[in-house]
This record gives sequence, structure tokens and C-alpha cells, in this order.
Amino acid sequence: MSEATIEPDTKDWTWVLDQPCPECGFEASAVTVDRIPSVIRDNATTWEAVLTLAYVAARPEPSTWSPLEYAAHVRDVHRIFDLRVQMMLDQDDPTFPNWDQDETAVAERYGEQDPATVAGELLEAAESVAERYDSVPPGAWSRRGFRSNGSEFTVESIGVYHLHDIVHHAWDVRAAVARATVEAYDAHAAAYRDSTFARDDLVLEQARAFAGVVGEGGRVLEIGSGPGRDAASLESAGLSVRRTDVTPAFVDLLREAGHAADVLDPLTDDLDDPQRPGTPYDGVWASACLLHVERGDVPTVLSRLADATRAGGNLALSLKEGDGEAWSTHGSVGAPRRFVYWREPALREVLESAGWRVTGVRSSRSARDGQPWLDVTAVRR
Repeated sequence: MSEATIEPDTKDWTWVLDQPCPECGFEASAVTVDRIPSVIRDNATTWEAVLTLAYVAARPEPSTWSPLEYAAHVRDVHRIFDLRVQMMLDQDDPTFPNWDQDETAVAERYGEQDPATVAGELLEAAESVAERYDSVPPGAWSRRGFRSNGSEFTVESIGVYHLHDIVHHAWDVRAAVARATVEAYDAHAAAYRDSTFARDDLVLEQARAFAGVVGEGGRVLEIGSGPGRDAASLESAGLSVRRTDVTPAFVDLLREAGHAADVLDPLTDDLDDPQRPGTPYDGVWASACLLHVERGDVPTVLSRLADATRAGGNLALSLKEGDGEAWSTHGSVGAPRRFVYWREPALREVLESAGWRVTGVRSSRSARDGQPWLDVTAVRR
């Protein structure tokens, strides 16, 4: 596929220093200089995971870069900004050499590069520029540098601008990011089942409480059924459960165990109940699953779930408590999975805007590893 089909990006993106990006959600005003190195390092792990995908070199459409091409670009972005920050620290008011990113992509044949090599080079470039920002003396963040067109940056503003570039490109490949997490579960589904299916008294308590508000025999849509532990608890409490998961291997395990189950992505798929077409659910159970959904997509998912639930229906939701996003290989899943962390105020706001009235938020800690969680109950308006 020819690189010539890509339309060059000639936009001046410096406006993101003054206002939030409406696409990726990046807010420059929320960034402090001490966070720049850690965001760069965290972002690099996203590309490391994405570059393991078998189809990473495939373009989603002829006019859009493949994840591999985006990754090669991000690698070179790190190298360019490393050089520019070094110039600003070593020289007075330097002018940066021009860099044509689109010309470079064609000349370097981004789409033909080896994904494993790009991953290693990207991690190395990210660590180098993160260390560069780590080394900036307290009084040097205001040192200046200039583009050839006269655009002025300080070390601080170029660092924030740099962050938007890499965060935005991770957003550009968000579908691949989601696929990487699904593939991690797909490859380790049986091991995950074996490590999590044991009785969990907290889950059983929550299931009974949920059944109490939904009502005996209520029909519940379960998002992220996994190997089926929670569904078993819900059914033992008197509910009828539609088991679903975005991971095909989990659905296969559920079917092998004799349960009806569907591969379902709550962001894009039809949520209508095949057993009761056109009839809304009495409740939604979404335990430890929406923590893999891109933050900007969570409002859409919650709105779609509200639309699929009757007025007065109930929601039980649990997410990991914390800030930002991170990749992890903990537990029985040996491949990296991406987690999105939430704080109560932001989560409440999203739920209320999506058509749910929050009735309770409880902070808890996992008995297995001590990690903090937010357990939420809500009612469909």
C-alpha cells in the first residue's frame, strides 16, 4: 500500500497548549513538568503492546497510517524532541532544524519496518527523552527555542506539546490498543479461569445485594462475564443472566460449560436481548471489565447500557481506583493488558450524564492483591 495515499498533516497543533484537544481529550493545563517523564514512559508501553499484534502493519483504510507506521513516527518524535530540548538547554534561543514528518515516513518506509525492532527503538528513544526531561534544572524550564517559522517554545511548553503528540497518536490507534488487551485474555483464558473461579465472598455478597434490588427472576445483562464466576453467583441469587464478553476465548469456555454466551462489545454491538427482543434489561452487571475501556469511550458505553435498561433498572459497576492508565502483566495473564483508573468524582459525573442516578460508591481493596477498587451502584433514570 503506497505511502502516497496519506494526506500530509500541515495543521499547526500549537493551539493544544491553550485549549483541550476535542479528539484525544488531552488538557495541557492539567500537565505539570514533573509528570512529563512518567507519561512518556507509560505511553511507550502502549506501543510495545500494540506492536505485538499480528496485523500491526495493516492500515485501517488507505488514507490512515497503520499502527506500525504510527509507532515508527512516535519513535522519531521522541528522537526529534530529545534533540530540541538538548539544544534549548545548551544554547541560547536556538532555531530548530526543520523536520518533515510525512516525508520521513515515506523515505524511511515506516510501513515496512520490523515491528519488534521499532518497539525496541521506541522504548529506547522514550527512555532517552524522559531522562532528558528528568535532567532539566529547576530554573531552566523557561529557556526558549524557535521553529524556523518563528513559533516560540519554552522547555516546559515543548514538553507539554510533545506529550500531546504521543498521547494523541495512542488515541489514533485505540482500536489496536483494545485488541491487544483482548488478545492477552484470549491467549490466557483457561489460566485466568483457573485462578479466579474460586468462591469470592465479597462477590457473593454484592450479587445478593444486587438481586435484592433487581428483584427475583430479573433479567440481567452481564458485561465482561469472563469465565463465569459472577454469573454463577448472580444466578444463585435468583437472577436470569445473559453472559457476554468481548474476548472470544471466554465465550468459548462458557459455552463448553453448557451456558449460552455471546461475544459482545458494549461500545459498538447491538445490546438487544436475543431471548427477549425489544424488552429492556432489569439490570446490568459490569464488574472489573470497563476498566479496559478507553476513558473517552466510557460515557458512550454507559449511555448505551442505560438505553438498554428499563427505567428504574439497576447497575452494578466496579473499576480500579486511581489516576491515569497503565499496562500490567500481573496475575495469570502473562501478556500486557491496559487498565484505566478512575476517581469517584469523575466517575459520578460520567454516570449521571449517561442517564444513571448513583445510589452508592464504596471503596474496597482486593483480598488477593490489595489493589483499590470503586464499587458503584446506580439506578436508570
